[in-house]
Formats: sequence, C-alpha cells, structure tokens
Amino acid sequence: MIARPVFVAVCGASLFVLFLPGSDVPTNVPVSDKVVHAGLFFLLALTGRWAGLSTATLAVELVLYAAASEVLQSVLPIHRDGDVRDALADVAGLAMGLVVARLVRRRALG
Repeated sequence: MIARPVFVAVCGASLFVLFLPGSDVPTNVPVSDKVVHAGLFFLLALTGRWAGLSTATLAVELVLYAAASEVLQSVLPIHRDGDVRDALADVAGLAMGLVVARLVRRRALG
C-alpha cells in the first residue's frame, strides 16, 4: 500500500519545513508563511486519512503537533519564532484536509 509511505514522506517534509533554520526561511511575501503552514497541514490530514488513520486521532495529533511545533520553534536555537497565527493556519489546513478527505471518500464509495 503506497498510502503509508506517502504519509511518512509528508511527515518528514513537515519536519524539514517547520524546523528549517530561520535564516533559510524565505520572508519576501508575508502571507506565504501562512499558506505554507495551511498547505502542509492540509497534506498531513489528507495523506493521514488516506493511510487509514482515524479522523479523530489524526485531528488531535495534528493539533498537538501544530502547537508543539510553534513552541519548539520559539525555544530551539534555530532562529525561529513561535506564532499563534501559524498554529491557526495549521489548524485551518488540517480542517480543510479532513473535509476534502471526507468528500473524496464519499465520492469513492458512491
């Protein structure tokens, strides 16, 4: 089954993106950071459901991941700042991913 390796790859990409040192993070477009956060959690939710994780478990774990990543960004020596707005973008992306996953599943089941 390819779904689990894809989910694992997206998890790895999220770790890379969320913990990239601050000097390597592009800052030329202010809103782009929120779009990246939302898109990343959208993909985590979508691929997590595809991999068979339950909606409730996935939602709780990704909300905790969003919160923890912002706390870690503010305390690790990677020159990043934790931002509640980033966590909100994460949760918005998560919600959108779960909705799309549900719509895809309903359509597939016919």
